Amino acid sequence: MEKRGGTPSPSPRSTEKSGKDLTRSGDANGGASAGGNATPKGDKEKGVNVQVILRCRPLSEDETKGNTPVVISCNERRREVAATQVIANKQIDRTFAFDKVFGPSSKQKDLFEQSISPIVHEVLEGYNCTIFAYGQTGTGKTYTMEGGGTRKAKSGELPTDAGVIPRSVRQIFDILEAQCAEYSMKVTFLELYNEEITDLLAPDEPRFPVLPVPEDKNKKPIALMEDGKGGVFVRGLEEEVVYSAGEIYKILDKGSAKRRTAETLLNKQSSRSHSIFSITIHIKELTHESEEMIKIGKLNLVDLAGSENISRSGARDGRAREAGEINKSLLTLGRVINALVEHSGHVPYRDSKLTRLLRDSLGGKTKTCIIATISPSVYCLEETLSTLDYAHRAKNIRNKPEVNQKMMKSAVIKDLYSEIDRLKQEVFAAREKNGIYIPRERYLQEEAEKKAMTEKIEKLGVDLEARDKQLVELKELYDAQMLLSAELGEKLEKTQKDLEDTRHALHDLEEKYSEAKSTIKEKEFAIFNLQNSEKSLVDCAYNLRAELENAAADVSGLFSKIERKDKIEDGNRSLVQRFRSQLTQELDALHKTVSTSVMQQEDHLKEMEDDMQSFVSSKDEAAQGLKESIQNLKALHGSGITALDNLAGEIDMNSQTTFEKLNSQVQSHTSDLEKCFGVIALGADNLLNELQCSLSKQEERLAHFANKQREGHLRAVEASRSISNITVGFFHSLDVHASKLTSILEETQGVQDQQLIDLEKKFEECAANEEKQLIEKVAEMLAISNARKKKLVQTAVGGLRESAVNRTGQLQKEISTAQDFTSSVREKWGFYMEETENNYIEDTTAVDSGRSCLAEVLVECKTKTGMGAQQWKNAEDSLFSLGKGNVESVDSIVRTGREANQLLRSKLSAAVSTTLEDIDVANKALLSSIDSSLKVDHEACANIVSVLTLCHGEMTELKGAHYHKVVEITGNAGKCLEEEYLVDEPSCSTPRRRQIDLPSAESIEELRTPDYDELLRSFHESRAGWKQANGDMKHLPEAQESASPSSSVREARVPLIARN
Repeated sequence: MEKRGGTPSPSPRSTEKSGKDLTRSGDANGGASAGGNATPKGDKEKGVNVQVILRCRPLSEDETKGNTPVVISCNERRREVAATQVIANKQIDRTFAFDKVFGPSSKQKDLFEQSISPIVHEVLEGYNCTIFAYGQTGTGKTYTMEGGGTRKAKSGELPTDAGVIPRSVRQIFDILEAQCAEYSMKVTFLELYNEEITDLLAPDEPRFPVLPVPEDKNKKPIALMEDGKGGVFVRGLEEEVVYSAGEIYKILDKGSAKRRTAETLLNKQSSRSHSIFSITIHIKELTHESEEMIKIGKLNLVDLAGSENISRSGARDGRAREAGEINKSLLTLGRVINALVEHSGHVPYRDSKLTRLLRDSLGGKTKTCIIATISPSVYCLEETLSTLDYAHRAKNIRNKPEVNQKMMKSAVIKDLYSEIDRLKQEVFAAREKNGIYIPRERYLQEEAEKKAMTEKIEKLGVDLEARDKQLVELKELYDAQMLLSAELGEKLEKTQKDLEDTRHALHDLEEKYSEAKSTIKEKEFAIFNLQNSEKSLVDCAYNLRAELENAAADVSGLFSKIERKDKIEDGNRSLVQRFRSQLTQELDALHKTVSTSVMQQEDHLKEMEDDMQSFVSSKDEAAQGLKESIQNLKALHGSGITALDNLAGEIDMNSQTTFEKLNSQVQSHTSDLEKCFGVIALGADNLLNELQCSLSKQEERLAHFANKQREGHLRAVEASRSISNITVGFFHSLDVHASKLTSILEETQGVQDQQLIDLEKKFEECAANEEKQLIEKVAEMLAISNARKKKLVQTAVGGLRESAVNRTGQLQKEISTAQDFTSSVREKWGFYMEETENNYIEDTTAVDSGRSCLAEVLVECKTKTGMGAQQWKNAEDSLFSLGKGNVESVDSIVRTGREANQLLRSKLSAAVSTTLEDIDVANKALLSSIDSSLKVDHEACANIVSVLTLCHGEMTELKGAHYHKVVEITGNAGKCLEEEYLVDEPSCSTPRRRQIDLPSAESIEELRTPDYDELLRSFHESRAGWKQANGDMKHLPEAQESASPSSSVREARVPLIARN
């Protein structure tokens, strides 16, 4: 089926059957263990969690220049991510745990080897796996999946910034080459943009007039179809067969160039669509019975477009609509994740095409790995937390991965043969088109190179202008900084003088502060004691007031309760009176209702008695009529049986007469047949002899006509051979000219490619030299550079034009040669046509003569129809024997029928007599049954009358008893409510409400210590009296120091006592 190594036999490219199920067999499962390649049996039965990997990108250049705060910290060892959030001036740290965590300094190689490499091994084991990146726009999803701009380094190894897709491709080919396995590989690449699926590998229509292609206006869009097994597939998706990693890299570049990207404020090249790159691998295996099986594995690599805040990304108009569609599909993905985590009964897969494509990857039969990408910047904190929440929920999704069913090699080969036949038909149809075609990749490469050179020239001019502006701005900034420096110097001198004055003032303040401090220490002791005494008095007063307030509240509540009880008692009395009157009214109404009901029942019973009497009389009349009907029926049945007996006798007589006539008719028919067949046999013998003579003559004529036809066909064959030789020579010459044209085209293309390469080298060398010189001479080099570039481009374009003119001349010569040869072939073809027409005329005359002869023979054969005298004689004998046997069988049948009729008549007579007897018995039984039924009805009527009489008496008794019972209930209710109901009488011992005198808050406030000035004045007065009493000022400090706390408390209370 395939060759070994990297050159497997190509499986045909498909557009009809390429709609492979992206989710039918499952896509991927990143929840597998990092080191294992197979799913354990227990995990297969219980399911495997989706593996979630988190990657945080480093700060961008603009964020670094702006000193943007970092709010995300990654702990790769503990596999945790912490997000710092400030809410209401409080710092809150949220921590999330994932299967793997890669910080800003992580490399592409580390992420692949630790997390993605085991998934690739499982794909080669026959699983279907999916890897997709999820996160905000500008967080590095496309960089993680695809890598930098180049797929392959110059040394043949992958570059350091290669992403998941190129590394997975390289690992797949390395493993297959190391195993020396026979395999084939196909890839598909689709894009989901604004809920529309686009095939990135489909051939584009040419956009230049040199290659005209008719526009297919009826081209159908790519549709997403259900497969009937819970999965989906994309109809009309192109599949490319690949044989090496380099081919896949080219396909990736081709598809990535077609993807919708745009520049936003958050990302210079933002993906505006979701993309899915699928690799399907078929690997041949040998079973223990040496049977060849095909193992199938599939790897889906998904690059999701990022969620976007329109107000921050700057999206407008069409970009805003794109962002809305992206956010809508990602919100649907989030709802699907929530529904799967919460085990909801309904999962909204059908709300978006993205979730339909990823249906089996989320909760299906695949192995799935989600790479969540975030930004460490504080400005993206809201989107980062949303991504972390979704990714953390997705960890709880459980898939049930299954190994794909292996296929027989014969089945695969059968499918390939059918695909090859279909593709042959498409190629044959494509050959009918006219025009000159070149490979699309070559045309796109040339256009891209031209565009790159133009863009590079424009970019250099823009950079030069920007550097000039930057130089002017830096000069202005330098002048401003010099002026600012002078102003700051003057301010510094003035500030130094103010500092000296401030130092002198501070020294004076320190001296005053020491004096005031000594004074304050003298007063602190007295003030402390005064405050303690005041606090004690005020606390005591407030406690007393609180107790008094509680007592007053209790007394007030007591009087309120008594008043409320009096109101309740009055209400109870009125309520009882209302109850008594209402009860009396209801009992009267009840008595009236019962009386009315009794009267109605009596009426009904009377009506029932009348109805029963009428029923019995009508029943008597009906029974009498029934008896008369039965007697009439008996008489009618007896007459019918007699008529039936007579009819059977007539049938017997008619059957005997019919059988006798039938017998005579059969015998006459047999004799007539014998005479007729004798005459026919004689005529057939004569006709056969004449027919044999005619056939011998026809044989001779046919032989002569066949010889003439053979000679005409020989001439036609010789002419056909000659024209075939001429045609073969013509096509051989066309092949020679076509090969010459092909060689000329290849030479032309090679020359143009070499000229473009030389032009590119010269342009790059010139640009490099100019970039070095621009640093010193920017203004002068700009004019020289533009002139030199124009001249270089004009020279290269002139060379290309001359080469194209020369090659065009050669092509015209070859075309004229082909036209001359075609004209010569046309002349030979005309000569052949004339010769063929002459032969045709001769053959036509011969055919006409043969046709006339055949017509004469046909007329002669029509006049001598009738074949085989011997056959007629045999027919005569067989018919004669058949007639004789028929007569005998008819006789036996007639005899048998006659006997059967006699037997039937005897049985019918016996049955009639038996039936008459049975009818008499049944008639007697029916009459006795009717009499007994009538007797039962009379008895039932008598019973009902007696029952009705009894019911009437009971109803009368019930009416009297009900009346007496109602009177008794009324009397008991009056006795209970009037005589036995007790009311609480007042005892006149309840204390009356009195006014409690409480001390006011103002009187309590008067107990506070007076102001500090008044207290200080009294302190000085007492101090002066003490000095006069002692007469010695020298002992004042000792007296103050020897005073005890109790004495100071008493002194502090002196003003309070005086105020009181």
